[in-house]
Amino acid sequence: VQLQASGGGLVESGGSLRLSCAASGSVSGIYFMGWYRQAPGKQDELVAAISDAGAITYAESVKGRFTLSRDNAKNTVYLQMNSLKPEDTAVYYCNMDVWRFGTWVPYWGQGTLVTVSS
Repeated sequence: VQLQASGGGLVESGGSLRLSCAASGSVSGIYFMGWYRQAPGKQDELVAAISDAGAITYAESVKGRFTLSRDNAKNTVYLQMNSLKPEDTAVYYCNMDVWRFGTWVPYWGQGTLVTVSS
């Protein structure tokens, strides 16, 4: 199983970006899909996550600005980021818990850099 993340880039403050993360390979079920971010000098942060039932959690810092969604048919999770701020600058990693070998196995994407200029 591989996760391929895309959509990062450079954007001005107030702009928007859409991140995508697609799972490929032997995928028979995905429970958890989420995005984390890692910024220099800051703790890693769970940005948003969605369960297979559709329950979504957002970090307080992105509520009202970011929207998470998933397409189960495509094994893909999306993160729509609006009203971006310089403090959103970070490397964003997608994470999925995939059903394999009779258990849920966590997989990570390669990370995509989001840079928001002021």
